[in-house]
Amino acid sequence: MKKQGIYAGLFLLLAGFLTNCNKQQTTENAVQNTPAGFAKTSLIAGGGCDGCELMYAGIPAIINPVDTSPGWREAGQKLLISGTVYQIDGKTPANNVILYYWQTDNNGYYSPKAGMNENAKKHGHIRGWVKTAQNGNYRIYTIRPAPYPNDNLPAHIHMAVKEPNINNEYYIDDITFEDDTLLAPYTLKHPVENRGGSGVVKPALQNGVQIATRNIICGFHIPNYPAGAGQ
Repeated sequence: MKKQGIYAGLFLLLAGFLTNCNKQQTTENAVQNTPAGFAKTSLIAGGGCDGCELMYAGIPAIINPVDTSPGWREAGQKLLISGTVYQIDGKTPANNVILYYWQTDNNGYYSPKAGMNENAKKHGHIRGWVKTAQNGNYRIYTIRPAPYPNDNLPAHIHMAVKEPNINNEYYIDDITFEDDTLLAPYTLKHPVENRGGSGVVKPALQNGVQIATRNIICGFHIPNYPAGAGQ
């Protein structure tokens, strides 16, 4: 019995050691994989993000505050998403913040196109980037995404944020649409996190284009958000 107790204690000690090693390795990988030109810190803001790393696949050398997605020239309801990106205080505009977005097409698929970056094909061809200036504003001209076929998930646009003073990107709440009949029943079962603020927008039709506003607060409800980031 005494030997069994010793073995059990040694096992727990080894398990704890391996867990700490894995955590340290994850942090080291996040810092080492930081793209050139971005500041490095020791925290993994957002707690990890599956697929957000694809924002660097085919990322342009110059990114503007306004982007027109390939979807804008395709079939579907034209949509203009605009807003202001704020620092954690919710008042100060955030400069040099990159927003990466990706969405389904008019049929609800992340459809790839010939010639697009091979690594990014699972995000489909309707994807792009905007980068804020001193006023924190951005605009995205695209189409309204269709929901996944035969699914109860509401239509949405994914968004990832890359701040200049944080080593990794993090995701925020998807852009969803208040008039989507799938939204209310889905959120009853899956409450929103309000990462970066609410992603629910209220589109208004103007001259055939739906106009919607999605403001973003950097660090809001983002786990492990480093103190002083963005200031």
